[in-house]
Amino acid sequence: MIIGFVVHITYIRTKLEIKMNKFGTITAKYWSGFFCYRTRLSNMAARVMCSLPNEQISEELAKLLELKAQLGTNDGKPQFVLKTPKGTRDYNPKQMAIREKVFSTIINCFKRHGAETIDTPVFELKETLTGKYGEDSKLIYDLKDQGGELLSLRYDLTVPFARYLAMNKITNIKRYHIAKVYRRDNPAMTKGRYREFYQCDFDIAGQYDPMIPDAECLKIVHEILSELQLGEFLIKVNDRRLLDGLFEVCGVPADKFRTICSAVDKMDKMPWEDVKNEMVAEKGLAPETADKIGEYVQLNGRTELIDKLVQDAKLSQNKVAMEGLNDMKQLFVYLTLFGVEDRVLFDLSLARGLDYYTGVIYEAVLAQSQADTQAQQNEHSEPVSVGSVAAGGRYDGLVGMFDPKGRKVPCVGVSIGIERIFSIMEQRIEASDQKIRTTETQVLVATAQKKLLEERMKLVAELWKFGIKAEITYKKNPKLLNQLQYCEETGIPLVAIIGEQELKEGVVKLRVVSTREEVDVARANLIEEIEKRTCRS
Repeated sequence: MIIGFVVHITYIRTKLEIKMNKFGTITAKYWSGFFCYRTRLSNMAARVMCSLPNEQISEELAKLLELKAQLGTNDGKPQFVLKTPKGTRDYNPKQMAIREKVFSTIINCFKRHGAETIDTPVFELKETLTGKYGEDSKLIYDLKDQGGELLSLRYDLTVPFARYLAMNKITNIKRYHIAKVYRRDNPAMTKGRYREFYQCDFDIAGQYDPMIPDAECLKIVHEILSELQLGEFLIKVNDRRLLDGLFEVCGVPADKFRTICSAVDKMDKMPWEDVKNEMVAEKGLAPETADKIGEYVQLNGRTELIDKLVQDAKLSQNKVAMEGLNDMKQLFVYLTLFGVEDRVLFDLSLARGLDYYTGVIYEAVLAQSQADTQAQQNEHSEPVSVGSVAAGGRYDGLVGMFDPKGRKVPCVGVSIGIERIFSIMEQRIEASDQKIRTTETQVLVATAQKKLLEERMKLVAELWKFGIKAEITYKKNPKLLNQLQYCEETGIPLVAIIGEQELKEGVVKLRVVSTREEVDVARANLIEEIEKRTCRS
């Protein structure tokens, strides 16, 4: 907020000094000449401006540019500012290459565990989404009423999945779904938080023995984060039933369970004293009750903590809490069998704010020091600081909310935070100067002689026919040096060179770009030789 900033403008001249980094992200420095204006800016306002973060300054500049567009130009023609909406971004080919690699890793893991995929509409009936997200419901994007159904953009993929199960009367499925979701949140681009972003969900629906599907979901998180090599990570687990039982024995009124749960969920971002103050001052909880909660929610550990809580005089008398503790004990047995228990921590401060969770909940976080180290390697970049990179839990009652007869389908799942993962990987690659290929072309068909366009087109068509990824340059008589330089710039490993002599002898000169080795290959053997040299499976 800028205090005391009043500007009278009749004409604005703005110059943009545009720079592009190697990912194609545009940065701009602005200077503006103001003519025929009067400006009053207090000293306090000047100090506020100087202390504003870069993101807020960019927002204020964007507002000025929008104002300029509204005023129009000298010739009276209207203008508009070319930019993406707040909380969204474009992705250039290099960025998309990184994203595709991450998506491939995630999808391969989902398929390895036997999942099939579905898709649902990007918008749902407003009533489908209402009342499912607790305090976060205010972040749902409502669409303008067009005189028909009241619609909203989907907030996540879990509620549409539950609606899909109820509508189609499906009681058993193991599915994954990768798609965009939308949240009217305050974006933080450097932290991987956007208003439009992808979610990568894996869910198991069906009536099974306790904790077996839950353990597999945690195993999947472990596999994905390990394969992506993001650094040290920790998967925090808790149980909503344990939290509810804990709140009950501490004296929290039943109607305040969910709102106190939302406060506890902030303990990864705020110290306990601040969380306690929110419970008391904002949520109306008695201070002594908050103190009792604090004795529990600051605990974390593994099986030894579970055993300790089972012996707790208060919790041991609460049936709901004991159900959660017994299942948590069984979960750690299965996690040990899967070989992932060393990365899982039982943390009573984990609450997960969404209303639909009913049992085990979990959240994967990267070690902060690792994320900071990677981010600070590039002195010209803003540090990447991310929260959770995966989260999920059990939601046994959500499908029943949509079924006309209230029939429940037990479900458990996990969502991978692809945008936050991508923010880290993008920063890391930018800092390391690693070269990223944006195409998968295996060979360029080239020539050193003129009037051989037809022969190049025949050869590249033959390669395409057999599934070889190949290109030609779009000039009738290209220079060989330009063709070779194109291969070096784009990372194409091989060049298939033809000329009058090669055509006469029925061979193709195959050149390895990296070593400049050249070998004559019989035309009939060219496909096999390309596949062998590019390690194509």
